[in-house]
Amino acid sequence: MNRSTMHVVTEFVLLGFPGSWKIQISLFALLLVAYVLTLLGNGAIVCAVRCDPRLHTPMYFLLGNFAFLEIWYVSSTVPNMLANTLSKTKVVSFSGCFLQFYVFFSLGTTECLFLAVMAYDRYLAICRPLHYPTLMTRRFCCVLVSSCWLAGFLGYPIPIYFISQLPFCGSNIIDHFLCDMDPLMALSCAPAPVTETIFYSLCSFVLFFTIMYILWSYILLLRAVFQVPSRSGRWKAFSTCGSHLAVVSLFYGTVMVMYVSPTYGIPTLMQKVLTLVYSVMTPLFNPLIYSLRNKDMKLALRSILCGMRVGKIL
Repeated sequence: MNRSTMHVVTEFVLLGFPGSWKIQISLFALLLVAYVLTLLGNGAIVCAVRCDPRLHTPMYFLLGNFAFLEIWYVSSTVPNMLANTLSKTKVVSFSGCFLQFYVFFSLGTTECLFLAVMAYDRYLAICRPLHYPTLMTRRFCCVLVSSCWLAGFLGYPIPIYFISQLPFCGSNIIDHFLCDMDPLMALSCAPAPVTETIFYSLCSFVLFFTIMYILWSYILLLRAVFQVPSRSGRWKAFSTCGSHLAVVSLFYGTVMVMYVSPTYGIPTLMQKVLTLVYSVMTPLFNPLIYSLRNKDMKLALRSILCGMRVGKIL
């Protein structure tokens, strides 16, 4: 196709969720509340892990870094969603769209890797408790965390760059609230089966590799837990892993529907709802899941709140 005879897209229009102005205002209020609560909840976990000496252990070190990741993950989409909800044009620049595309998928991949690392930590703590202090050192935790960030952000630059070089010559309207793979490929004038296959293969590999590792870790973990003679010991082990399993189920349940199973038969509105669950609701629920089920975390958060009140009084 001759590029000189066609209109080249320089910006996109994100339609978001349909509805009247009143519905948009209500959606804006809900998103704003969810965003603020997500920042406060995950920020509180980061502060608690950093300030409370009782939480200076590998498990809470990983949890604190995971909460920090969740702050960035939700910030890659929600601020733009809030702006577009009240905007009449709902325009995003070409470069801004692909930057969000890259950051969103990189952070999502980093989250998958973090969940696998946290499963490995729980496996060592329960299945190999005597070797745990020597294996899960502070230095090793830093290496694992750094590897997750590097692997997450180094996997997508090349495929996303090739997607950005495709000719977008027709409509610039994206029927979504963020720049995602399927809506962008639908606007391309030229098919790119190789690029599309590489991208989805990479997503599927990360998802299947991490979820299979998590399942394998918990199979070994459950086998070890059932060998614990005391009922209280088994319950303590289950409660330690229950929070992580809840987060894994919520995140992977929606992500695998979107990026592993075929999405052509899923209505557009349902795709938006599923994306909203793993991109907004999961980071919102994570602090509640981890803090409400964890005694040490609740004590640390209470001590921080009490210290803030005392500071205000003085």
